[in-house]
Parts: sequence; structure tokens; C-alpha cells
Amino acid sequence: SLGFQDVLNHGSTSPVTSYKKLQGWSSDQNKWNEKLYPFWEEGDPRWKDCWKGGKVTAKLDSDSPALVGSNVSFTVTLEFPKCQTEDNDGNIVYRRNCTRDPPASMDQQVYVYNWTEWTDSCGWENCTSNHSHNVFPDGHPFPHHPGWRRRNFVYVFHTFGQYYQTTGRSSAKFSVNTANITLGEHGMAVSIYRRGHSGFVPVARAKTTYSVTGEHKIPVIVSMFQKHDRNISDSIFIKDSPITFDVKIHDPSYYLNNSAISYKWNFGDGSGLFVASGSSTSHTYTLQGNFTLNLTVQAIIPVPCRPVTPTAPPPTSA
Repeated sequence: SLGFQDVLNHGSTSPVTSYKKLQGWSSDQNKWNEKLYPFWEEGDPRWKDCWKGGKVTAKLDSDSPALVGSNVSFTVTLEFPKCQTEDNDGNIVYRRNCTRDPPASMDQQVYVYNWTEWTDSCGWENCTSNHSHNVFPDGHPFPHHPGWRRRNFVYVFHTFGQYYQTTGRSSAKFSVNTANITLGEHGMAVSIYRRGHSGFVPVARAKTTYSVTGEHKIPVIVSMFQKHDRNISDSIFIKDSPITFDVKIHDPSYYLNNSAISYKWNFGDGSGLFVASGSSTSHTYTLQGNFTLNLTVQAIIPVPCRPVTPTAPPPTSA
């Protein structure tokens, strides 16, 4: 029988045998339900018939780099064949006035997949003849969302020898805390299945690379602006006119929100070290030449205080 590792590695990454547990994730040593979720190798001819009207592709993006301890977010978006789109009920339909054979009535909608029709006449427990239809590949039941009928795709993500599974519509987004992820670059892969009559059908796969940086490498971008400068991108400025420097910290999960952040500037012209608490400052160069700007951003992250354990006094002799 297949395990998650066999299905999700896609033959591109070596198995991970030692890792720290990611919260909400499961080991890829678990068994995969191949009967309900068939696994197809790359090049399998069944991929050509897995979707009506063409090929579905998936795009997987992240907001990395992420500072260790913060959250890194991933978004996967399905791109349907030409003329196909998702309606408000989660069904896949042909866009009006896009197909060669328009419907006889302008009010008639042409469906690619009418999942509402499949599920409207049934309840959560008996939506198909096979009651296990509303379960993930590892056998865990789907979360019973109020709009579960609109969530007809299953997304299985894989990284660091672990997997995370969720249901969704044509896109899905989730975050991972990086406290237990080693520094450096890592791969994230996703396999996407669509609802079928008697099981689930693979429709697309995607992968991306994300990076986790250490405490001494806060990702920042510095932009420079000078009034009347016609070409900011060439980094050539006029002397005796102030240049504004603006720092943007890449912190999409707001991990540093409650931190005390300081900016130490050395403008490289002998003017010395300048320390600021704000992310924007200005400086005027009075000499001509090439100067190297040096910026150090320091964040003091508050952490809960540990309880103080009282120390027993040393014994005294009578």
C-alpha cells in the first residue's frame, strides 16, 4: 500500500527521516487511501482526461523569506482552461459569450462540473453511496463547514516529511509557523484533487521554494528618494540636497509588531553613526563621490518572563 511519502514526494525530493513536528501537520509515513484518491505518475495518460475541456494548472506562491519563529503563508490558485470559471456556488461553468456553442437561452448556464446538483439531494453523512466520500486521504473526516457543498477540491500540502490537508474552492491559503523549521531553503509541494461521483480525481500538482532566515537576518528593503531626481533607479543623486531613505521590513505575519526596532545608519561619508527609531530618515551628502550605505536593523522581541525559582539559603551552623 502507498504512504503519503510515496504520493507527495513526486520523485523530486529525498525522504525526510528526522524533523521537528509542525503544529497541525501529520507524518508522511501514514497510509494513503489509493482507492478513494488514486495516484498517477507523471506521464500517465489518465491526466489527459482528468478535467473536461482542457488542462488545469496550479500556481503555488509564498510570502517568504520568513524570520524564524514567524509565520510563512502559502497560496495555491487553480487556473482553469479557457472560458471556464467558478461560480458563487463553487461549480465550474463556461463563461457566457465565450463558447462556440452558446446556450439556447441567455439565462441558461452551461456547466463543466455541477457539483451542487450532485450534493443538493443529500446530507453530510449520506452524500454518496460511499459514506467515506467526505474524508481525506488519511481517513480523517472533512471539517463540516456550513458551505461544505462549495468546497469541491482537496489540497494536500507536503514539506519537511509532513503533510497538511484541507478542502477548498479554486484557491486555498494557509500559514505555517517556522519555529520548528531549520534555517535555509525548503520545498513545499501540493497535490490537488476534485470531487468525483465515486471518489476523487487528481487534477494538478505544484511546488515552490520558501526560505527561513535566522534571528540575525531580518529581511529589509531600502528605497531612496530625492526631490527633482529624474531617474531614481540609477542611484545617482545631487549633492547638497537631502535624500530620503525609507526602510520596509518584510514581516507579513506581523511577528515584529510588538518589538522595539532601531535603525543604525552609516552613510559612508564620514558623518558618523546615526541611530533612529523610525523607518524613514534623510541625509544630505556635501561631497561628490561614491558612498557605501550601511544599515543595521535591530529588533528586541518581547518574550514572556519565566517564573523566578527562589534559592534556598545556605545552611547555617549553630
